[in-house]
Amino acid sequence: MDSKNLYFRQIPVGHMGNFVYLLGDKKKKECGMVDPAWDVDAVLKEAEKDGMKVVAGILTHTHFDHSNGVEGLIQKTGVKIYVHENEAKYLKEFKDHLVETKEGFKLQIGDLEMSLLHTPGHTEGAQCILAGDRLITGDTLFVGACGRCDLPGGDEKKILQSLKRLASLDGSLLVFPGHAYGDTDSSTIDHEKKTNPFMQF
Repeated sequence: MDSKNLYFRQIPVGHMGNFVYLLGDKKKKECGMVDPAWDVDAVLKEAEKDGMKVVAGILTHTHFDHSNGVEGLIQKTGVKIYVHENEAKYLKEFKDHLVETKEGFKLQIGDLEMSLLHTPGHTEGAQCILAGDRLITGDTLFVGACGRCDLPGGDEKKILQSLKRLASLDGSLLVFPGHAYGDTDSSTIDHEKKTNPFMQF
């Protein structure tokens, strides 16, 4: 799609420095909400203010601080929630609304096609979202850091493989993480390869 029709918002929420993202097609006025958590109503209001309709929920992973708004989003909009097949089990109560994704899954919103990249390590079903020149990395890659792997489903070897995979993507891709842990709210693959200690292979 024409990049000027790409709709993108990074919205800080909650008390853990989380980001929720709105991503979609400006022309068709449809978007997905990435990692609905903490204050779904406020994020829906932001979308509405921009004249956009939220037509999907997408999870980078199912940790509470990224998914505690799933129920509210479903209640308010009735949308489907796209979650990696390795983590759908953690959202059993919403199974009628889940779409299980896998590596390379393509999600179309308006004329925007996004690819879901399976990047395990922080959790078993962590996924990054690639859309145009933007990569939403959840808790796989932060600005200057990476997600921890000492929680259930975490795996140090796997996150290393996932980070190597991200490092092989186009260096000019804009990186948007799941938390505001860095000194800036976004970065690029090239910048992370140069400065992020976890990307020095």
